[in-house]
Amino acid sequence: MKAYELLFFVAPTIDEESRAGVMKRIETTITEAKGQVDNVDEWGKRKLAYEINGLADADYTLIDFHADPTSIAELDRVLRINDAVVRHMIVARPDKDQD
Repeated sequence: MKAYELLFFVAPTIDEESRAGVMKRIETTITEAKGQVDNVDEWGKRKLAYEINGLADADYTLIDFHADPTSIAELDRVLRINDAVVRHMIVARPDKDQD
């Protein structure tokens, strides 16, 4: 399995229930593809470098996970259609790959 990092942010005004729903959807998508979530690091509210959709601040979350490379497209699709997620980035971490 290949190692990946997912960094995404949501509006700081979003309620806790919606944020939990986003996390649950991400975890479900990864585990349904026989992947595993290794670590979830909530960075909290950070200032954006520039305004995006009228937001000056955002609430960041970093997720380390292992998954099959073919499942990354589905995870990307799920994040794109989720209205709560403002931006996201999935990056491969070859230094942490499992055999």
